[in-house]
Amino acid sequence: MNKTRYALLAAVLGLAFASAAMAGKTRNVVLIVSDGLRPEEMFTGAEEQLLSTDKGGNWTPEKELREKYWDPDPRIRRQLLFPFIWRTIGIHGQLLGNAAEGSQAQVANGFAFSYPGYNEMASGVPDPRINSNEFGPNPNLTVFEWLSGRPGFKNKVEVFATWETFHDIFNGARSHLPIRSGSSLVDTTDHSPRGKLLQDLYKNTTRLEGSDPYDSFLTVSVLDHLNTHRPRVLFVGFGDTDNWAHSGRYDLVLQTAHNFDAAVEALWNRMQALPEYKDKTTFILTADHGRGHGLTEWKDHGVEQQGSENIWIAVIGPDTPPLGERQQVAAVTQSQIAATIAALLGEDYRQGMPQAAKPLLDVLAAP
Repeated sequence: MNKTRYALLAAVLGLAFASAAMAGKTRNVVLIVSDGLRPEEMFTGAEEQLLSTDKGGNWTPEKELREKYWDPDPRIRRQLLFPFIWRTIGIHGQLLGNAAEGSQAQVANGFAFSYPGYNEMASGVPDPRINSNEFGPNPNLTVFEWLSGRPGFKNKVEVFATWETFHDIFNGARSHLPIRSGSSLVDTTDHSPRGKLLQDLYKNTTRLEGSDPYDSFLTVSVLDHLNTHRPRVLFVGFGDTDNWAHSGRYDLVLQTAHNFDAAVEALWNRMQALPEYKDKTTFILTADHGRGHGLTEWKDHGVEQQGSENIWIAVIGPDTPPLGERQQVAAVTQSQIAATIAALLGEDYRQGMPQAAKPLLDVLAAP
């Protein structure tokens, strides 16, 4: 009886979602990415072997890590690491990508590293030409650039991220999108005491890599920006999870993954408190690539590290049925995210980019 009731409820929600794709409640979409955050951590929490000092490269004592992040039950474990994602999105939204439950989400670009992944999710097209993080300006039209030219979206599409390369990924010279990333993340026009303090901290904080700031600067910058601006389409790119994994510090991968969850919660709560966004906003969360398995390959990603092609996708918003962690559904790819962003806003991105992959709406609506 319970299964029958669930099937009927899911069918009703699916029909509602299908019609919502044409005239839904979503007026704003936020795409949030945690660079290189593996499905393993998202769906099963901390990996036990990597909690040890020698195997995880940890400076944090194993006892402390276990107290924070360990439980024999993977469902509890993942909630310890991602409390907002699993207690809010996992109940009121959907998560795709747990292959053990018959839900597969992968990159389609064949490289499984950052620039190809960000191009794929933003343009809907895996591009074999983009084979380096130093590729330069993106030749492809992204859904963000396309939407910025649509009625109702002028000056309403914005990009915030830690990685300097997003100026190329979103081709700022051509798209004229406002891109605040890397060395231009912090608002230098803010002369308030708070603004000056943030600029001073930004200037005097030692970087882990190049000009890229830590995720904490990104979180503060985005939240402060919402005090005076109301973008309808927003990209937010976090980078610490990837940087600390490459550094071989699993304890800091866990800490920054947990911080990422808190940042998403803070942004969700802030936007839900504003009338322009409350019950009108869809969040899409994902990663640009996965990582390798085992005791050493978790540090890296790419075609040589098996499993790097696997990602996860989470969605929450007024037009997404609350089906939670999806099981036994059609496989999806990162390339479907671009058209999904547009479709949720009532736009057909494939009018401007015909080769882009179809949106995820059918999968999200499926009972």
